[in-house]
Amino acid sequence: MKKQIEQYFDRLWPINRSLSGNGNRGTLKILSEIIDLNIIEVPSGTKCFDWTVPPEFNVKEAWIKDVNGEIVVDFAKNNLHLLGYSEPFRGKLSFEELKTHIYTLPDQPDIIPYLTSYYKRRWGFCIAHNQFLKLNKNDIYEVFVDSTLNESGSMTIGEAVIKGKSEKEILLSTYICHPSMANNELSGPLVSAFIYKKIKERKNLKYSYRFVFVPETIGSIYLLSVKGEYFKKNLEAGFVLTCIGDPGKFTYKKSRDGNSLPDKVTELILKQTEDSYNIIDFFPSGSDERQYCSPGFNLPVGSLMRTMYGKFPEYHTSADNKNFISFEAMEKSVEKYLEIIELLEKNEKYINTMPYCEPQLGKRGLYPTLGSQKDTGNVVSAMMWVLNLSDGTNDLISISEKSKIPVKELYPVIDKLIENGILNNGISVFS
Repeated sequence: MKKQIEQYFDRLWPINRSLSGNGNRGTLKILSEIIDLNIIEVPSGTKCFDWTVPPEFNVKEAWIKDVNGEIVVDFAKNNLHLLGYSEPFRGKLSFEELKTHIYTLPDQPDIIPYLTSYYKRRWGFCIAHNQFLKLNKNDIYEVFVDSTLNESGSMTIGEAVIKGKSEKEILLSTYICHPSMANNELSGPLVSAFIYKKIKERKNLKYSYRFVFVPETIGSIYLLSVKGEYFKKNLEAGFVLTCIGDPGKFTYKKSRDGNSLPDKVTELILKQTEDSYNIIDFFPSGSDERQYCSPGFNLPVGSLMRTMYGKFPEYHTSADNKNFISFEAMEKSVEKYLEIIELLEKNEKYINTMPYCEPQLGKRGLYPTLGSQKDTGNVVSAMMWVLNLSDGTNDLISISEKSKIPVKELYPVIDKLIENGILNNGISVFS
């Protein structure tokens, strides 16, 4: 899987993405090779709560030339060079005039910052601070920004749904709005797409699964403006996928509720499968979880990341590149989400159909025919725990926590007990 992820990464890396534009369409077209995306165009000017979908942004070229006609800053070489949503401009400026349109990171002098100006019209360039220091202060510079901000354009989003037995849904949301950055941009869409590919292969899903690829903030706000009330009725758990491709340990940011289904499932899986991880409480900034968890919706949405946004020095810079991420880590991130989904699918309040004393497991081939209690092993112990706690009040998460038996060891036990008619998830037989 990691080789495939890398191949798609290499194709997606050069594309200039933003809140809208042809780069987003191209990104979704490539991802559609993995995931059956429904592409939706939302017209610029569309109102969604207190927000408005912005004009469509596209760039053909952008550069700065020195007095000798040499290009010293070139969008074609690195798309982070252009301030996001820069308005078109052409002219000649002195260094003093030009520097008011230049953005650098003096504390990280060799890397290009990533900056945007979505909702205020301006133009600008982002360059490494050391490159800025080399500019001749006596030169006259020619500047060209060949961009368009089309009020009649649209914002592009992608959505795919895998139908399960229930209308109740699991949401996996990620964003497509940054130019060439690896962990803070491409890791989320790629991990989401390969999760989709694996879930699509499964049979008899309990839940339906909705995957969304939207520009961060405005995209999720639009989605909630059209599906928010539906989510309030049908969403069982949701996750925002971001910063999931670096080799750091897993970090889970809880939902606003703090004890929702995704919080309980993710924390249990991390506890049982990882030696070291971080669990942090919800806070109202960050990525799109802040929209899903806004007080009017308060949806059960958390975010499983690796190193959290803003916590690595490469964040929002040109240093967030292919060298920073790990395709092995991205593969393991897909697998971790699949472990979480497995528990979501299996988690039920099971019922022991023979609750009056323990059933005779031996005649059903479920108990050793030789040996004593000391030799019955983990499987029989797990059966005893499952049968004792399956009284309609404990779900599988609770059974695992109380028995201290990992859920992976409980799955086959539950399957055997159901197969033998001793366990079901139906109506309690207790009077």
